[in-house]
Amino acid sequence: MAKKATGKTGTKSGGKASGKAASKSGTVARASSSSGRGGGGGSKSNGFDASEAFVKLLQSPLMAELVAVAATAALAALAEQGFTSSSGSRGKRAGNAVKAAGKAAAAAVGRRLGTEMDEIKKAAKAGAKA
Repeated sequence: MAKKATGKTGTKSGGKASGKAASKSGTVARASSSSGRGGGGGSKSNGFDASEAFVKLLQSPLMAELVAVAATAALAALAEQGFTSSSGSRGKRAGNAVKAAGKAAAAAVGRRLGTEMDEIKKAAKAGAKA
């Protein structure tokens, strides 16, 4: 019968185990964050941190505009496929619609990036002449 009463001891050891797990997970988090600092410290010595640059890129207005352009183009392509396509099975039409939406989104982002690069080149030439 002492073995059946392990529910109480199980909860006690379970509580201890979860306490140990919490301390272990805290230790792991500290270890990973300290190793992250060590790796980041070496790259910061030369003045470049790729993770910060990536976060800044994601937060830039250009990225938000590119996402909006891609979503608009994809939605337009999906709507066009939904209205014009009546042949084929339903699954095949859906696959073709998604494929067309991806192509439209990629083309729209490419056009927008091309426009942005042209504007940067014009501004650089204007700055070099001045």
